[in-house]
This record gives sequence, C-alpha cells and structure tokens, in this order.
Amino acid sequence: MKSRHTTQGFTLVEIAIVLVIIGLLLGGILKGQEMITQAKIKNVIADFSGISAAYHGYVDRYHKIPGDDPCAGGAVTATICGTTTGRWTGASAGNGNGIVAGKYNSTTAGDESRLWWDHLRRAGFVSGTGEQQPFNALTGMLGVQTGDAAATPGAALGGFSGIIICSANLPDKIALAADTQMDDGVPNSGTVRGTSQSAPNPDIATGTAAATAYQETGTNVYTICRAL
Repeated sequence: MKSRHTTQGFTLVEIAIVLVIIGLLLGGILKGQEMITQAKIKNVIADFSGISAAYHGYVDRYHKIPGDDPCAGGAVTATICGTTTGRWTGASAGNGNGIVAGKYNSTTAGDESRLWWDHLRRAGFVSGTGEQQPFNALTGMLGVQTGDAAATPGAALGGFSGIIICSANLPDKIALAADTQMDDGVPNSGTVRGTSQSAPNPDIATGTAAATAYQETGTNVYTICRAL
C-alpha cells in the first residue's frame, strides 16, 4: 500500500501573524532610530547652552573673558589683576583685548580659542583638563572664535562679529532641527547660521558662505554657529 504525502503551506492566519510580527519589529527599529536622532539633537543644543552658561559664569566670577583673560596665569599686571601672580599655576593668559583670537578649530596650542577651554576647565565650569576642544555627539569639533577669527571682528557666515560658538559635522536633519529649536531654521539669518561642509571641522572665516537652506538629502553635513 502506497503512503500518501501531503504538503501543507502557511495558512492566511499564519501569514498574517508573521506580517504583524515583522511590522512590529520594523516599527520598533524605526522608533529606536528616531529616538537616537532626537537624543543627538538634544545633545547638540545642550552643548550650545552649556558653553554659553559656562562663559557667563566665568565673566560673572572674574569679570574677564575666558581665553582672553589677562590674569589667568604667568606674570600678570597688578593694575589690571590686583596681583603680579596669575590666577592658576601653569596657565597661560590672554591679552585682554576683548577678542578671543584664533579659530574655533585651531590646532595651535596657545591660541585664545584654545585657552578658552583651559580657563573654563580650571575654573570648574567645564569638565576635563587642558585646552583641547571638546567634540559633539556626532564627533564634530566644538569651539569658539570671534567673528571670522581675524585680528578684528569680521563677518563670518554673513553677519557675525562677536564671539560665536560653532559645532561641526552635523548631518542635515540634525542641523536643521537644532537651528529650528534654537532660532528660525534658516541657515543664513538669525542668531544661528549654518554652512555646508565638504570636509570635517571646516574653517569659519571671512567669506564663509551661509547655506540658503538646509537640504535634507541624508548625505549633506553642516557646521552651525550661534552668537554667544
């Protein structure tokens, strides 16, 4: 007697259950990715707020600008600092001219834009030690400079002249969201400006053009700067 073999496929109910499970998994993955993106946006915004708070705390305490502080270290002028000994042993002083000289992404030790971080850290307003710039959640450099980092304030990104905070290597979606939440979402106006970058941590100098709009292609990367 021959045995009869039957081949059974999935029922519609089973297929429906599998599709529901797949949908739930995809939904969870997408939701998780969106939560990660939102967390990065919040971190970027917190960086700007934290640096601004640290700056104002330093100025309130010492009545000097971090990085430019002429009383921070070394032999100092008594008529300016009330003493001939710098505030911290081993620290370098700025020249006290009211300008944070040097680029936000400076690689030159001793530039005032680097001393900014050393002074804030020695004062306890920022974590860490030394004058190396910190990095944002997207591995981009965080830094400060005065306008276009020339000897006198310039017009970086079409209008900045005072001290600015810059955060680099921001994907288009994050740059747009950060600008929108801190300002107007337009890269060439307001207190937050953005420029498209073709290389990591680009210079912000005289002639650096602000983007006319953030283009969300998924591949564009921006540096945004905010007036302090």
